[in-house]
Amino acid sequence: MKTERIRRLLQALAVLALAGIFISLGNWQLTRAADLKVELERDSASEEVGDTRVYTLGDLTDSQGTLPLEAFGKSVSLQGHYIATYKAPNQVDRNGVVDDWEVALTQVDSATAILVVRGLWSERLTSPEISMATSVEITGRIYPRQVSDRTAVRAGELSRIDPSALTSLTDFQLYDGFIAAASESYRGGEINRARVEIEIAKSGTPGYYWQHISYVVIWWLMAILVLWAPFYKRRERSDSQKA
Repeated sequence: MKTERIRRLLQALAVLALAGIFISLGNWQLTRAADLKVELERDSASEEVGDTRVYTLGDLTDSQGTLPLEAFGKSVSLQGHYIATYKAPNQVDRNGVVDDWEVALTQVDSATAILVVRGLWSERLTSPEISMATSVEITGRIYPRQVSDRTAVRAGELSRIDPSALTSLTDFQLYDGFIAAASESYRGGEINRARVEIEIAKSGTPGYYWQHISYVVIWWLMAILVLWAPFYKRRERSDSQKA
């Protein structure tokens, strides 16, 4: 009898411990979701006020990971060399105008590179004196990679502005995202050409937030199932005894 009580006590403690773990995991995901929402609201408020600071590329991101959410649309400056040029067809600017863009693979240092939208493809010959050896000062805004193709894949073209499309073509470590240049200058002066203005598609609450919320539901549901399981077994045992 005493052994049975100890066994039941241990089972109850195990159930409570397991349920507690699931509840804690749910609470952790809920905290992550709340923190993310606060961060998004803060960034949204910052955008409304207008962040006029010009960051260095290293201030916002690095070549080892994905572009942080808080970096989207921020002004950035860098110095680099254009080492390859690609045509990005059927691109849409913030005014809804469809056109082909010139995208340059830009060497940042000896090991890293980033994509830079220089302007319209039709103006690609504006500065023929720019070569791979020319150091160019670039100021613009940084944006997340495109995830959907604008056209079929062809040689010398980018179906979407996404560094992963070039990983097999270069040995450089590529930064995630791309920069839309607002100005370019070199030792010969400023490069004057039409610039592309891009707008980030905004949604009320990003998918990452709802992903955290879904995990909250899953972990708490697991806790409920763990707590309910002993009662279900007891009921099954009772029904079998009656039968």
